[in-house]
Amino acid sequence: MTIQELVEGRIDFKGQKTADDIARVVLITSTFLSFVIVFAFSSLMITMSSTFVLCTVALSLVVLPPWPMFNRHPVTWLSESVQEQSQK
Repeated sequence: MTIQELVEGRIDFKGQKTADDIARVVLITSTFLSFVIVFAFSSLMITMSSTFVLCTVALSLVVLPPWPMFNRHPVTWLSESVQEQSQK
C-alpha cells in the first residue's frame, strides 16, 4: 500500500459499513469498561487516561486508514457508452 493510497482513503460501501460496525462496538464496549473502572476505582483520571483514550487511539488505528479489508467489494461503474444507450 503506497502513501498515496493511504491519503486518498478509498473504501467501498460494505467497507464503510464494516468500519462503522467496528467503531460502534468498540466505542460502546470502551464506554462500558470505562464506567466500570471509574465505579471500581472512583478515579476519573485513571479512566480517561488509560481506558477510554487507549481504546479510542486503538480504534482510530484500526478504522481510519483505508485497509484492504475495507475495499474487498469495489464499485463497478457503467461506461459512458452504456449510459448513453440506456438514455435513448
